[in-house]
Amino acid sequence: MALPVAFFAVFFAYPVAAIVGRGLKTDGGWRLGRIGDVLTRPDILDVLWFTTWQALASTALTLLIALPGAYVFARFDFPGKQLLRAVVTVPFVLPTVVVGTAFLALLGRGGLLDELWGPRLDTSVWAILLAHVFFNYAVVVRTVGGLWSQLDPRQEEAARVLGAGRLAAWWRVTLPALGPAVAAAALMVFLFTFTSFGVVQILGGPGFSTLEVEIYRQTAQLLDLPTAAVLTLVQFAAVGAVLAVHAWTVRKREGALRLVDPALTAHRPRGAGQWALLGGVLGTVLLLILVPLGVLVERSLSGSGGYGLDYYRALGSVDSSGGTFLVPPLEAVWNSLRYALVATAIALVVGGLAAAALTRRAGRLVRGLDALLMLPLGVSAVTVGFGFLITLDKPPLDLRASWILVPLAQALVGVPFVVRTMLPVLRAVDGRLREAAAVLGASPLRAWREVDLPMVRRASLVAAGFAFAVSLGEFGATVFIARPDRPTLPVAVARLLGRPGELNYGQAMALSTVLMVVCAVSLLALERIRTDRSGEF
Repeated sequence: MALPVAFFAVFFAYPVAAIVGRGLKTDGGWRLGRIGDVLTRPDILDVLWFTTWQALASTALTLLIALPGAYVFARFDFPGKQLLRAVVTVPFVLPTVVVGTAFLALLGRGGLLDELWGPRLDTSVWAILLAHVFFNYAVVVRTVGGLWSQLDPRQEEAARVLGAGRLAAWWRVTLPALGPAVAAAALMVFLFTFTSFGVVQILGGPGFSTLEVEIYRQTAQLLDLPTAAVLTLVQFAAVGAVLAVHAWTVRKREGALRLVDPALTAHRPRGAGQWALLGGVLGTVLLLILVPLGVLVERSLSGSGGYGLDYYRALGSVDSSGGTFLVPPLEAVWNSLRYALVATAIALVVGGLAAAALTRRAGRLVRGLDALLMLPLGVSAVTVGFGFLITLDKPPLDLRASWILVPLAQALVGVPFVVRTMLPVLRAVDGRLREAAAVLGASPLRAWREVDLPMVRRASLVAAGFAFAVSLGEFGATVFIARPDRPTLPVAVARLLGRPGELNYGQAMALSTVLMVVCAVSLLALERIRTDRSGEF
């Protein structure tokens, strides 16, 4: 546990605490009255209200649209099911900047719906809600569908034999068993939408602002650290409460009976109703996921002179008119790949050690470590990034001019995915195998190498893939610490979208398409090496 605790203490707790301290502490004393002053301001109350209600609306809409998909993946067997599962998961590993760009291409000025319909939706709350559903659809499908596929359908059939109708049997038998999984999925969707940054930054315009966007505005644009500190504390408290409830639902879900092999519950659709349901889910995937991604690709190829690769070619040259970049935008691709590889290595080491510690110890200390590992998913990445700049500026950790700063920030987001992927596999390893190896004279290191490593090798590859994908798309912290001569792909896309002109817009679409392809290829590779086909992440 020593290395993970030290890593999070230095690169997470210290920067966040420093930002809060600078905002609430002056002249050697704490000014806690600022909390009340900030939280009573009308503009801040509007931000808090919008952040909460859009997260609740996004969660409800995602559940409504995704639960039929969870049933289809759990109970139906059809050609192309594994490929469709991967396609559904692609949005979840896409950077939020790419998601915002895709919906901007679909709904914004000159977008597909703008040409076909007329009213623009890119500056409305509907664009934000739809983008959130697009991003979180896979969370519900795979979390709920994973448990649904393992529930014995004969229990519901027995209720039907005893006189219950189809709806009553589902309501009284299946839904209570699915409750922990539905709650866990809803809480994760709420967490991701409550802390939404890239999507709201691109689609919200000046009229909509979540807590994360407001923290960025108060920090980067207004330099109002007291307000940013208070908002960070509010977000921290909300995220902590959500994660505590989520941990409880996960324990309830892990304690649920898993009576059958998922392969035994799936069957080909029977009757017109089931085929119609399958067709409806396929249509949802087409309209909700494939159309925005397809429009993104189309806009990257569509120029004033027709379709071509002009925007992609322009990525290799520096704009001499304004200096958006000190280097060609194409270099952002190689920067992102290098940063993501280093961040993946860090996340594997830290997350692997943390997962091993969580399997070998029990008690409140370990549960506290488990909660700590999840916090970077919900705590303001903007606060972490800005905290890096003001804390890691003195020896022996003067890293402001070092390239390693970006991978360190990305690794913070990758570690939770490594832990969640490797923990179930490590817990499944029979401890008696290690004991037998020790009796035969193996050292602890050799026992790990000979017993644990062969069993977790595939899980390690899956963990590395998820860590690579999320590191590649990290934006909130990177936007502060990426150097102008070494931008990452998400930062480059945001900068291009922030400048007027057809060329900048086209280059943003082209870079987003490149980032989307890299993430999608990574995910498809993960689907081929996964051993657990139950449907969960």
